Amino acid sequence: MLNSTLQPLSILALHGPNLNLLGQREPGIYGSLTLAEINRLLEEEGFKLQAKVFPLQSNHEGILVDTIHEALGQHQGILINAGAYTHTSVALRDAIAAVNLPTVEVHLSNIYRREDFRHHSYIAPVAIGQISGFGVQSYLLGLQALVNHLRKNET
Repeated sequence: MLNSTLQPLSILALHGPNLNLLGQREPGIYGSLTLAEINRLLEEEGFKLQAKVFPLQSNHEGILVDTIHEALGQHQGILINAGAYTHTSVALRDAIAAVNLPTVEVHLSNIYRREDFRHHSYIAPVAIGQISGFGVQSYLLGLQALVNHLRKNET
């Protein structure tokens, strides 16, 4: 049920490299849902939470960095699955730290049950939390946690 006294939140949902191939890319690891289906579920969940979700996917690190910079003043929080950039991108980490927006890191797979190089996240130290291993639920739980954090800190 919507609470008419709450102002709608604006959430940027960023999807990193290769996530445009969801649904066909290694479904045993990433599931069978497409990115469009995940975005639709995020938008539906956002509506329930009185948050508008603005999704963007890019295979290019610079576009993701630019989008994080542009989030300042436009969005109250960031939900991010940086894909492989999670484990390699100091630039994404620095962009998130620079804008200082509450950020939740999500992953479809449990990155700690995978290859050793996936066990390190450059994003986690600048995020308010990380959720991984629950498939599409990781995204939805991440959105719920982010909105709850933002609502708790509203004054």
